[in-house]
Amino acid sequence: MSEAPLGVVTPAWAPLVHEGGGGPKRKPYTLCVLDELVRALRRRDVFVPESTRWDDPRRKLLRGEDWTRARPSVCRALGLSPDAVGEIVTLQTELDAAYRRTAAGLEANDALRIEREKGRDRLVVTPLDKLDEPESLVALREAVQARMPRVELPELLLEVEAWTDFAGAFTHASEGAARASGMTLSVCAALVSEACNVGLRPLTRDGTPALTARRLSWVLQNYVRAETLVDANARLVDYQATIPLAQVWGGGEVASADGLRFVVPVRTLNAGPNPKYFNRGRGVTYYNFTSDQLTGFHGVVVPGTLRDSLYVLSGLLEHRTSLQPTEVVTDTAAYSDVVFGLFRLLGYQFSPRLADLGDARLWRMDRAVDYGPLGGVARQRVKTDLIRESWDDLLRVAGSLKTGAVGAHEVMRVLQRGGRPSTLAKAVGEVGRAAKTLFLLAYVDDEAYRRRVLTQLNRQESRHALARTVFHGRRGEVRKRYREGQEDQLSALGLVTNAVVLWNTRYQQAALDTLRAEGAEVWDEDVARLSPLGSEHIGMLGRYHFELPREVTRGELRPLRDPSAPEDGW
Repeated sequence: MSEAPLGVVTPAWAPLVHEGGGGPKRKPYTLCVLDELVRALRRRDVFVPESTRWDDPRRKLLRGEDWTRARPSVCRALGLSPDAVGEIVTLQTELDAAYRRTAAGLEANDALRIEREKGRDRLVVTPLDKLDEPESLVALREAVQARMPRVELPELLLEVEAWTDFAGAFTHASEGAARASGMTLSVCAALVSEACNVGLRPLTRDGTPALTARRLSWVLQNYVRAETLVDANARLVDYQATIPLAQVWGGGEVASADGLRFVVPVRTLNAGPNPKYFNRGRGVTYYNFTSDQLTGFHGVVVPGTLRDSLYVLSGLLEHRTSLQPTEVVTDTAAYSDVVFGLFRLLGYQFSPRLADLGDARLWRMDRAVDYGPLGGVARQRVKTDLIRESWDDLLRVAGSLKTGAVGAHEVMRVLQRGGRPSTLAKAVGEVGRAAKTLFLLAYVDDEAYRRRVLTQLNRQESRHALARTVFHGRRGEVRKRYREGQEDQLSALGLVTNAVVLWNTRYQQAALDTLRAEGAEVWDEDVARLSPLGSEHIGMLGRYHFELPREVTRGELRPLRDPSAPEDGW
């Protein structure tokens, strides 16, 4: 025991290990080593090779000769310095400039003030006022809405399909390009049944081969699946990007991410509890991404309400549309230092709306620099030594994510696991603290920036409200028992919602063109505030038919069902 390494002995264990003075005691030392081993395993600083749960989280990252070859191109593609010193200097220069700019504009910034609370300075930002709606905007909305045709949802979907050929993306799971006659009609009916959550029965027509219960069930089983839904949705997103009105709303560079909650009343492993959203039951979250052109370009279904920050990178790295978003807006739930760090390393901007800005910490690189009135809030210092020591691993993480060698969710799950961060996670977090401070200083200094964040989040919430309107059947509950079924149904909901957005956008564009041709005064700033997320003119509930078979009108009874007959879609 006199030769036992003492570096593992923490201050909490030291009194027990060295009880009575002298060298370490065997029993408390053994327990100390075991305790620290367990902690190191949980932090992912110690690994068990070939283990699914306890293996090295860096094992799937680029390494060896693959990493040596990829390293220069990764640095160029991401705009990162090959050595840590260069990146630290860049961060310090940006932070210094941001602090000085915000401090210089503090006196003229009526929305920002510094208050003293419990012996510490804290930033306080006045909430944004609701934008006034000028009479010209109200008149334009009314004029455009008055010209929007009334349409039933199935007809809308068929019309959008004629523009985009999205039904062509639905291929048979095993027979490739094999197509039955009337597949466009069958695919659209199957999508309506899933997106509206009403089942197949309201869509079936025994006299129409493309709409029989057997055909629609076959289409759902063989054509509507994850990869075909993604390809079809990409066609809608790409078409929306070509419409001039959508380009007025945004260029596709800004996106928002948020979760849409659904109760799951059936027994399933892929659901979790949360009394706030699901009462006493269980549910799932459809975490989805919306561009500034109002289209949803990616979504993932997660059980319960797992932390949004685990999935916020997925939409940027894994979507398959022509959009190239570089900034993601979220609410507070998706915020963490690790998220800021990964966004910074990958060259993206993370812009969360923080619930309480005063509780956010601001970080600096050099304690000796004087930032005037902001000196009291810049109390924390970034650990540049940790960034320097872990720089190659940080580059490997960023490069592996960018090249698709490892999934974004997998990396986020490992880096944020269990509240015991690994050394790598701590290093990512240090980069994130610098990036977060840059964001906060820009956020408090620029009202237009804050307005953009709020506007995009409001767009996401309005899109969710539209999706709720579409998903009206069965009390808006998801009743699929398996993860694949839940994902396919909610992806179908996202696709149909995009179809509504696209249809509205194109007809709003036509209405604007008509108004201008008639000589009406149309202001660009009013056009930018129009929204394609309305549904008053769209029939979502279908139509009831009051028809009776001739024999029933004569007083006869309907024939009884054959118990052995196949299921007919009820």
